[in-house]
Amino acid sequence: MTSEKTNVECCATTAPEKVFRPHTDIYEDGDNFYIEVDMPGVDEHGLDLAIERNMLTICGTVKAEEFPGHHQVFREHEAGGYRRTFTLPDETDRDHIQATIKNGVLYMLVPKAAPATARKIEVTAG
Repeated sequence: MTSEKTNVECCATTAPEKVFRPHTDIYEDGDNFYIEVDMPGVDEHGLDLAIERNMLTICGTVKAEEFPGHHQVFREHEAGGYRRTFTLPDETDRDHIQATIKNGVLYMLVPKAAPATARKIEVTAG
C-alpha cells in the first residue's frame, strides 16, 4: 500500500481552512490489511472515506468548539481537516472494507481478495 495524492473530492462540502496529514500505521497478515489513522477531534459524522479505482481517500473535519458567552483568551486547538490518500493493492476486496473510529483513531480492516488461480481449460470437439 502506498501513499500518494489523488483528485478524489472528499470533504468537498465542508472544505476546512487547514488540512493536516494524519499519522498512519499499516499492518498486514495473510488475510487483511489493518490501517490506523490518528484523527483527534473527528467523530463518525465528520469522517468521509472514498474509493475511486484503486485509491482510498480518508478525510476528516475538526470544528472549533464554541463557548457562547465566553471570550477566548488563548487557543492551540485548531479547526481544519485531515486528508490522506493511499493506493490499494490489486488484491484488495473493496466490497468488504470495515471502518470504525474510536477515541480519535480510525481503524480500518481491508480484506485481501483471493488471488486468481490458474486452471486448465478443457477443450471439446465441436
